[in-house]
Amino acid sequence: MAGFRSLARQVRDPRCDLALRRYSLRKCLEKFAPYGHRATWDHLCSRAGFGPEDRSPDPARLVAALEELEEARSVWLDYEAEFTKRRRKEKQEGLRRPGSVDDWHRLTWGGFGIAWCDDPSVHPHEPLAEVLRRLIAALERQPGSTCPVCAGDHLVWRYDLAREPSSGPVCVDCGIVVPRPVLTPGALAEARRARLLVSA
Repeated sequence: MAGFRSLARQVRDPRCDLALRRYSLRKCLEKFAPYGHRATWDHLCSRAGFGPEDRSPDPARLVAALEELEEARSVWLDYEAEFTKRRRKEKQEGLRRPGSVDDWHRLTWGGFGIAWCDDPSVHPHEPLAEVLRRLIAALERQPGSTCPVCAGDHLVWRYDLAREPSSGPVCVDCGIVVPRPVLTPGALAEARRARLLVSA
């Protein structure tokens, strides 16, 4: 099975058939899809200016989408390297039990669903790398009461999400499932109350 870099080369290769280049970009999302496969594809298409169902997009637009994905992946790989270094140091110091950030990170290892968007058509509009930088910054500071991506305070608890954990706080403004470790207990409780008000 081809890796991310090999697929990226195919997307860039003008000798490849356009259908293969588009297919290779979609396959890149099997390796790295911060919003989930469908939502990340929708995001890249809208940012690069071609339709999700467009079978023959402009090759320059495909490459633009790939470049955005690569930049975000680089941000995430740097974070994972730092995370691994930190955990190794903690284990050497006798801290074996991982914290809540570590539990969340385990579910996103490799870059799938970092900022999961359960509705593929509702996702942040900013570049992927910027979204990940904001999310990483939130993971590295004290928990807050707003969405780390858009600073929205409209969080609603949703059940039956299409991934683990199957429930959690969703930002109504940008659509991400907000990682629980970045929110205070009060913000989590408020999201649960908002869910009850929405369903009433």
